[in-house]
Formats: sequence, structure tokens, C-alpha cells
Amino acid sequence: MSALRVAILGGGNGSFAAAADFSRAGHEVRFWRRDAAAVAAHRAAGGTIALRDSTGLHETRPTLITSDIAEAVKGAELILCPTPATAQADIAALLAPVLEDGQVVFLPPGTLGSVLMAKALHDSGRRPAVAFAETGTLPWLARKRGPHEVAITVRAKRLPVGVFPLERADMALAVIGKAFPGVIEPCGDALSGALMNAGAIIHPPLIVMNASPLEHFEKWDIHNEGTVPAIRRTTDALDAERMAVREALGYGAPHFPLAHHYAKEGEEWMYGRASHDRLTESGDWREKIVLTRHRYMMEDLKLGLSLIISAAALARVETPLARAFSAIGAAIRGEAPSHAGRTLADVGLDPADLPAVRQVLQHGF
Repeated sequence: MSALRVAILGGGNGSFAAAADFSRAGHEVRFWRRDAAAVAAHRAAGGTIALRDSTGLHETRPTLITSDIAEAVKGAELILCPTPATAQADIAALLAPVLEDGQVVFLPPGTLGSVLMAKALHDSGRRPAVAFAETGTLPWLARKRGPHEVAITVRAKRLPVGVFPLERADMALAVIGKAFPGVIEPCGDALSGALMNAGAIIHPPLIVMNASPLEHFEKWDIHNEGTVPAIRRTTDALDAERMAVREALGYGAPHFPLAHHYAKEGEEWMYGRASHDRLTESGDWREKIVLTRHRYMMEDLKLGLSLIISAAALARVETPLARAFSAIGAAIRGEAPSHAGRTLADVGLDPADLPAVRQVLQHGF
């Protein structure tokens, strides 16, 4: 496999997992963080990332660690952005002036951030031939265990990927496939990819229905003792709404139902079979979750559910559970209940004109 020039954006769990894994695989990794002090500290500590997985502890070294996004992106074939969806608008503004012809921007997952970033590039007046893509989950179940150490519990085995504009799918999938060999599965356009987002399904019931222990205990594992039969049934019902929206919009199977994440047999989910068991056994998800500002609330519940609700309105599908969790989440945050966050209109798509949406998804802005 030929080495890729990869720019990795962000400083969270997924970004560190990507930087470590791709460096170990022999790719040329440029690791960007906007926090210049954190970059300086990382360089001063030797510029390595300790990667811990089932095979042991490995020392990895990105080619470049920088707070200059132009330096990171210049000449990169793949730009990987596993940051929270709440950071995508700011990063899109930074990327628009520096993107180059032939580059692929990949958001795992995206919450339709692929279209948001393409719109920012379009609005900047620049017209490089760039492809944007997104998938349904982070390619790694990972947690940082120190400032420059990351533990990867599971690597994705199947990643359904949607591309924007769809007419550049061949270009995008060829590059992403080199980074994730044997893992990528095309699922059509960017909205199809966005409606594979598992976070917007698994996390809202887990944090809302576990609100009491989350606020009572210092640490609580929503995936272990927080996953009880009542919540599992609710999650499956919420997931049924997502799949109904996909079907109504004309997206066919596989829909990657979240139930497969918990199953020990049958069809493999994104992380393979029984991935939930490996997650809970690691202990890395026993954590303090502050309901009013945690990523699960701000990204998955506020943005993720609002996108599903908006897509459902376009498809004329009822989503009572998505609306209920969205409204309750707003109340928990101390906001007036609404379904604002990341709607089709927010990324530049007409929320009432399905043919127009399809046209943009196919050909771009």
C-alpha cells in the first residue's frame, strides 16, 4: 500500500487515534491543533504519541505537529477531521482559503458537516476541485489516557461513506480507501452518510435516561450499568425512525441498525460483532459527563437529532422520539425547547424542496 500525505485536524480522542494509527501504518501525518500552547508542549515532549491497543504499547511519531493549518493541509491528499460537529463551522472557515485541487476532506462522523464545509468553500469564492465525505461513526473506539497517549479498544470494520458532491465519489473513495483498506463501503450521497450517524441514536437515550446517576455519581458508565433493557428498547425505537427517514428518501439497505452493535452474532456492525462488550470491558468510558455541555449533548443530541428531524420533514416522516429527546435536551441545557441545531437549511440545502436537495447533493453548490 502506498503511503498517503494525511492532515489530521483536532486534538481529541479521535484525532490522536488517527495520528497514531496512520503514523504507525507508514503514512506521512501532519497533525494540526489550533491550541498553539498544546502544540508547543507536545513538541517539547518529543513529538511522539503512545498508542496502546490489544497488541501492546507502541511509540508513534507524526511527521509534523503544528498549529498552522495551511502548513498541515498543503499538499495533503486526505484531510481527516474527526472533531466534534460543533467545531466544524470554525474549521471550515480556516480550511476554505487553503484547500487545493484534488484533496479529499473526510469527516468521521459528519452530521452533514461535509455539506457545511463545501458551502463555506463555495461562499469563499474559491473553486478548487475538492471532495467532501462523511461516515457513520469514528473509525476508532478510543480514549486519551494522557496528554500524548491514546488507547484504541476497537477499530472499525465497516464504514458506510457518503460523498459530496456525489459526482466526485470515485475520487473521494479511492483516497479514503487507501487510508482504511477493506473497510470503506459507499452509501451514496452526503445525506445518506449523515443518516448513518450512530451517535445521534445511541447517545440521546443514554444521557437523558441516565440523567440522575450522571449528575449524582462522580463517574458513571452509560454503556455498562447505564445500558438497561428499557433504554435498549428506546434506542431501537429511535433508530427505527432514522431508518424510516432513510427509506423514505430512497436510500436502500444496509442501514446499519444500532442493534447490531450489541449483537454477538449475525451481520457485522461498523465496529464488528460484540463491540459493545469490548467497549465496556476497557473501562475507558467510565467518566464524568456534564449534561449541559458534554459532546454527547451538544453534538449528538442538539445537532444530530435536529438533522434527523429536518430530514424527516423533507421526507414527510414522523419522528416523535427524536422530537421528544430534542425538546428534553433543550430543557436540560436550560434552553427553550426547540429543534434548532443542524438543519438542512443550516448547511445551505432547501428543507422543503427534495428535487433541489438531490440536485445539490449530486453536483454541489
